[in-house]
Amino acid sequence: MTREDTYSALVRKESTQVFLFTSPTNLPFSFASHPWFVINTHGVLSRWEVLFRKTDWKTSWGHLHKDFFRPFQGIEVFPYIEGLFWNAKLLKEVEGDVALRMAEYIESSPDMYPYNTRYFLTGPNSNTYTQWVLNHFPELDVTLPWNSFGKGYAIKNSITS
Repeated sequence: MTREDTYSALVRKESTQVFLFTSPTNLPFSFASHPWFVINTHGVLSRWEVLFRKTDWKTSWGHLHKDFFRPFQGIEVFPYIEGLFWNAKLLKEVEGDVALRMAEYIESSPDMYPYNTRYFLTGPNSNTYTQWVLNHFPELDVTLPWNSFGKGYAIKNSITS
């Protein structure tokens, strides 16, 4: 059983869940972490994250992407080279009312997240986006890893919308 199969087994088709994952970033910056959310809405999965690349895709809004990679797969070890991906690590699983509210919030982020068109290694970046979401759900009591560079950008620049 692969790690992706293990995470797929956590999906409950009768409910809404939000999963928070992390993996190392692309080389040569793999000492840093890259987080993303996976939303399960009654068995339908979507992955939400900020990436350094911008694309003109129907489910991309500047640097914010939906379903750019498979839900439980880490990002590429080498940027733009498919086939070798980091392993994902589950940081948090959320269910119930909080998961419903989080899913709605994340799904509305293309219109609300203030940094869709900006990306820097020190922030705003994937960690800034993830922390921005988490700031709206303090009851989760989850902390991004120490190497989530850019997570403090949301707080330092008072992003609360």
